[in-house]
Amino acid sequence: MLLIPAIDLKDGKCVRLKQGRMDDVTVFSDDPVAMARHWSELGCRRLHLVDLDGAFAGVPRNGPLIQAIAGALGEIPVQVGGGIRSEETVAAYLEAGVSQVIVGTRAIEEPAFLERIAARFPGCIILGLDARSGQLATAGWDRTSARSALDFARWAGALPIAAIVYTDIERDGMLTGVNVSATLALAEAAGVPVIASGGVSDLADLRALKQAFRGSNAVLMGAITGRAIYAGTLDFRAGQALLDGAE
Repeated sequence: MLLIPAIDLKDGKCVRLKQGRMDDVTVFSDDPVAMARHWSELGCRRLHLVDLDGAFAGVPRNGPLIQAIAGALGEIPVQVGGGIRSEETVAAYLEAGVSQVIVGTRAIEEPAFLERIAARFPGCIILGLDARSGQLATAGWDRTSARSALDFARWAGALPIAAIVYTDIERDGMLTGVNVSATLALAEAAGVPVIASGGVSDLADLRALKQAFRGSNAVLMGAITGRAIYAGTLDFRAGQALLDGAE
């Protein structure tokens, strides 16, 4: 299991939001490339990037910066989400050195789009499922769908996607603990690797995730952490060591 640092990009800066609200922003760095190198130096094995401007605009807004980060990290896989709503955007990111792209809004609102890109780029697509009270949210979390995350994951799991990132919106950026039961249920339904996101605050959350998946056939690829490692409630190296350990 991987502990995956998150870098959320807004106006060229590394920021964190609370519950996805663009009016509740904390800036953690004016130099996202340097921040990416920092996590690399601490031993991260995968990096999570979100183009927040792109998520709300519906098209990428931080492409050159994302390419610079991918280049700076070398062999460390980089996954990117935010405003990826066309096959051309997917192809451009992969050509720029990104390992996997995360699609959410258009994939949910137009499932045939997800089928097409999964077939064209097998193993390079990560489905982003963001839920509020179990219901899917799209368009930078501005719209709530009538479809449940569990049902969509069950359908999407049959496609050649790399993984699913599952985010509990109500816990995102709040340091209130990850939604362990919902993450496990979704992973069991999907049958593909799942990455937990939203609410990871300390070692206890990582321990709870690890224990919940022990004995299950579901695969937890890792957990994304943002505010916790920036605010200091979670030490990155200690977190990855816990996930690597036998406990």
